[in-house]
Amino acid sequence: GCDSGVRPPAGRAGDSPRREPQRREPRHYTARWAPRPHRLLAAASTGWYGGRSPRCTDGRRAPRTVGGVGVPTRDEVRTHLVASRIAGEVATPRENNLANYARMSRREPLYLFGLLPHGVWSVDDVLDLMVERCGVSADRTHTRGQDTIDPDRTLDRLEAMAARLAEAAAARERILVATGHPVGLRPTHTAVARALQRAGCSVLTPSPRWRHPLDPAYGEPAGAVGYVDGVGVLLDEQERPKHTHSPLPMQAVLAELERRGEDPPDLVVADHGWAGAAGEHGVDAVGFADCNDPALFVGEAEGKVLVSVPLDDNVRPDLYAPLTAYLLDRVGLDTGA
Repeated sequence: GCDSGVRPPAGRAGDSPRREPQRREPRHYTARWAPRPHRLLAAASTGWYGGRSPRCTDGRRAPRTVGGVGVPTRDEVRTHLVASRIAGEVATPRENNLANYARMSRREPLYLFGLLPHGVWSVDDVLDLMVERCGVSADRTHTRGQDTIDPDRTLDRLEAMAARLAEAAAARERILVATGHPVGLRPTHTAVARALQRAGCSVLTPSPRWRHPLDPAYGEPAGAVGYVDGVGVLLDEQERPKHTHSPLPMQAVLAELERRGEDPPDLVVADHGWAGAAGEHGVDAVGFADCNDPALFVGEAEGKVLVSVPLDDNVRPDLYAPLTAYLLDRVGLDTGA
């Protein structure tokens, strides 16, 4: 979302030649959405496979845990998503959604997240897409008040994200994890980075000597790229993580890797402009997006972003814990926490 405050709940570096980014063929938006196939791969060094838990010696299913936290079922996560307003009736108001759809349609840089859409994407096109991929209200006369995110769409795309993370773990890929949220989703990104690192992935933390320009188009004061627990963030002058939609930090990180003669990451796990800029560069990108942030869903529809998970992206951090445990269990990983 656009605001920086947390919303309360309702109740190798290698020496091989640098490869050119591989551009995926655009997938044009159609009225029917077919999710990417759900492929679950086992992580070689774990006892998990496809979300199934190990069995006790007497044949009973052992309780599943991730990082010492019990793993909820899909139905339990769905119930939690609605109760916590991560999905269902969310705090993001309808008027903010519609205003941001119009801003993205006008190609305002702050609302494109670094993506350069191929399609026209009128306001009606964007709304139709968000109805289908996010679950906002389809009623065009509904212009103010409550809006929604479909919790089943959240779970479907979370499972699609898990499939790509499982591939990364199995292949021990080079990954980069980043977020535009100083609070909110940052612990989820931290858990993903730690789990993939424990699985043998290289978590990249390139730090370019770069300052965010004072550019009104991106609404950002000065800031610099930094890392907190392996997660890329934009830091303010006091080196505190700050909220940002800007794609410029990811563009600076990718430029730094190129300057070093290194390949781009195999996978980026992120949100906002961190994810959009990676996808535009041709890097596999999966991320989380709120119902007032249509750019990543447009990027997904056009084939530039692999997975966009719809959810309210800025509730209290602890409320994402069941979602995080479910995600990592579906991948076949444990945080080790």
